[in-house]
Amino acid sequence: DILESFQPKNRAIEQLISRRLLHQEAKKLNFKVSENELSNSIRNIEAFQIAGIFDTRLYQRVLNSNRLTPEMFERSQKRSMLTEKLRSLIEDSVKVSDAEAEEWFKWNNTSVKINYVVFEPDRYTDIQSTTDEINTFFDKHKESYKTEAKIKVRYLHFDPDMYRSGIVITDEEISEYYESNPKEFKKPKTVEARHILLKADQSATQEIVEEKRGKILNILKKAREGEDFVQLAKTYSEGPTRDTGGYLGTFQKEAMVGPFAEKAFSMKAGEISEPVRTRFGWHLIKVEKVNEASQFSQKEAEDGIRKKLTDETAQTLAFDEAETVSDALFDGDDLAKAVEGQKPKVMTTDFFSKKGPEKNIQNPEKFAAATFDLTVMDISEIQDFDDGYYILQVIEQIPEEIPELAEVEEEVRADLIKEKKDKKASQDAEELLKELKNGKTMDEVGKKFNLTSGSTGLFKRTESIPDIGYEPAIADAAFKLSAENPIGKNVIKGSKGYYIIKYTDRKVPDLEKFDLEKENIIASR
Repeated sequence: DILESFQPKNRAIEQLISRRLLHQEAKKLNFKVSENELSNSIRNIEAFQIAGIFDTRLYQRVLNSNRLTPEMFERSQKRSMLTEKLRSLIEDSVKVSDAEAEEWFKWNNTSVKINYVVFEPDRYTDIQSTTDEINTFFDKHKESYKTEAKIKVRYLHFDPDMYRSGIVITDEEISEYYESNPKEFKKPKTVEARHILLKADQSATQEIVEEKRGKILNILKKAREGEDFVQLAKTYSEGPTRDTGGYLGTFQKEAMVGPFAEKAFSMKAGEISEPVRTRFGWHLIKVEKVNEASQFSQKEAEDGIRKKLTDETAQTLAFDEAETVSDALFDGDDLAKAVEGQKPKVMTTDFFSKKGPEKNIQNPEKFAAATFDLTVMDISEIQDFDDGYYILQVIEQIPEEIPELAEVEEEVRADLIKEKKDKKASQDAEELLKELKNGKTMDEVGKKFNLTSGSTGLFKRTESIPDIGYEPAIADAAFKLSAENPIGKNVIKGSKGYYIIKYTDRKVPDLEKFDLEKENIIASR
């Protein structure tokens, strides 16, 4: 059985990290994604919504701009949902043993302390470069100085906003849309509520969790004995709504974390809940008002429908005109002359690289992607960008090229000196490490290079190192050292320079604390 072979959660996920393997396993277990699940998933994607409502035309435009058909996207979405179902099953099913939890606790909470010396390349201020060195360096790294290819483009922009002024949406069209799309005008159930939060997040020890639970039960007792909930929230709540008496406003079920939402939406107005545990801590919820699900009236929906139909009509008019113009054009036509006197006017960019034009274009990267494959005087197909439709024509090209050394000499000189400084820092660090391994102290070898050794405080594996910063390679090397093997095996390249490290202390966590945190560790792993 697939589930019986899994070890702790992280290991299990690593064994099936390939999405292809996860998908295959999901099919073996006969997992299914219903058409209703798929539809709801897609309709809830914000990129396909206008004012919170799924919009079919927007859905199509977004897919078109990413060169996807609905069939391709929906197939991909279904695969992702199948994979996620199996991933959730795995995470919910595998268990971590007490021994594994203890090992993780020790691994995560052990700390070490080190001495160190760092050779920063910028300390070598006397390094120079000769003409011959510059020539040799440039010959070796010519490709690094190659200029980017650039193009200049003429284009027509069919902006839907240009077509709005003449659009009239009739009352009959609004009524027809309202009656044909009832699902779009549902008012979901909402709740207006307050809460009191005592913080105990997922990293809190079991001792803290129970302590906060006891406190919130005392607050609940006060509330049920008649004390004002608003004043209790102002006095005891540890959440950001404390100053407003815990007021959360009116919200839909999806806006809150699961346990909180389930409880709040099961209550009646005026009720105060039992303590509710979420990843933030312990909550008391008081429901002020319940607004049952209903339907927006046509009058309420009218402005939104009018805007949506106007948007769709403007999009259609813009596309129709772009299509009419495109049908009359042929590769090699001069775009400026071919549409002279028509709307819209021909625009011309400055030269730009594959990053796109620097001005007047809303989505430069898309614009560049659509034009760099064209040859000079070719005319593009209609391009659907975020702000309308475009027809594009490349009119000039500048190919990429390697410049003459004289054009980039200062840049080359700076790069060469930087490389020489880095090399010198590395060489000196290697020499210091060699002498350290031969029995000299860190202070002794540091003086030779006019450097003072530093000392960190205790730090854990995943923490920023005191006086050094976040350096995973240094931390990893430090935890491999011991009193028997105190000197780092190699020089370590860090963000500031080259480090040599030496072990000075290690602190193993008290296992009494593990007993307090064991349940949380098992739950979170």
